[in-house]
Amino acid sequence: MSLAQAFSPIAVRTLNRGGRILQRAGIVTPDLRQETLVAAAKHRARLEEFGRWPIEEPLDRLLSAYEREAELTTLGRITVRQLLVTLLENLLYLEQERQSAPEIEQQTIDAPVFIIGLPRTGTTLLHGLIAQDPATRTPLTWEVMFPAGYPESPDAINRIRERTDSRLAWANRLVPAFRRIHTLAADLPQECIAIMAQGFASIQFHTTHNVPSYQDWFELEAQELGYAFHYRFLQHLQARRAGNRWVLKAPGHLFGLDALLQRYPDARIIQTHRDPLKVMASIASLATVLRRAFSDSADPKQIAADWCNRWETALSRSLDIRDRWPAERFFDIAYADLVAEPLTAVERLYEFLGWPVSSQARDSMQRFLSANPKDKYGAHRYGLSDFGLDRAVETQRFARYCERFEIPVE
Repeated sequence: MSLAQAFSPIAVRTLNRGGRILQRAGIVTPDLRQETLVAAAKHRARLEEFGRWPIEEPLDRLLSAYEREAELTTLGRITVRQLLVTLLENLLYLEQERQSAPEIEQQTIDAPVFIIGLPRTGTTLLHGLIAQDPATRTPLTWEVMFPAGYPESPDAINRIRERTDSRLAWANRLVPAFRRIHTLAADLPQECIAIMAQGFASIQFHTTHNVPSYQDWFELEAQELGYAFHYRFLQHLQARRAGNRWVLKAPGHLFGLDALLQRYPDARIIQTHRDPLKVMASIASLATVLRRAFSDSADPKQIAADWCNRWETALSRSLDIRDRWPAERFFDIAYADLVAEPLTAVERLYEFLGWPVSSQARDSMQRFLSANPKDKYGAHRYGLSDFGLDRAVETQRFARYCERFEIPVE
């Protein structure tokens, strides 16, 4: 029986019910203490050295938030432990690789392109399209999930792809509604939040679980840490498989745009735009779906209020940051234009970047569009009222952003 099959809905309910009984008896399992997780990762990897990367503070803040705020079910604790041990294991493998291959340290990440924008504004579609161009380099899901610890050979990579598919099948089994919101596959490009999570400095953790104290620290203090790790991670990927035209993507970059531009001073920024009222309901829906899979406490209205505040702050700060950098570093794309004429939007973007659109790239992009129609796995339906959001209040909240980019209401 596979892990995905083992966690059937009935099995999950039974597991969580048993966990609650144990908790009332003062027994909390599995163990999420930092020393226990580190020991498990070292045992699995058969390695000891994390190198100079400072994992103690970010991991301690994250674990404290899990214990005090996330209200994890037993299944939630199991999945968190699995994730964190895997991330620690990856850090051990990355350090071993860096020590044995000095050329990694010599890699330079030149003029990367970053796709940013609120979630649900077409960033995934745009990233997926550009990834079809053989002249570009995007981080793929399988190599982000398992970046090191295996030889660079076709057989080894095939095994890693299969391992990735297995993990993703498990995730889809646990959160079946997630596929309607965001498609994951081993060979699709992955977001930078998954890269930065490997250094425990990412918006990913508060998206999937309620860890507000960790998210507060991340937003205020951890940006340089996150982008320093991001650069190191790309060095590893580039040393394994060269590619000097990096295209990266994450809505979460809005929280750290200043730190991103400091770390990558020659970066070009592509920002997608859509009615934020439409977006906020979708963000709240996504976070609710994820958190309910791992916690008995996931209030959609509380989640919506929290994320509306956070994204409005991130957008406002990003506007100020854009005003301090040359305008020619940025390119804006309306969601409506991207969805209506995707290839035309890509052509305009390539013109801005000074890249040619080859016939091979165009054909590959067209095949990608045909294979991935909108709502491929079913429609994702939501509304402001489902999350206690008032249209007038939210319109005022995002007025500055909408006026700046002349964004119409959907």
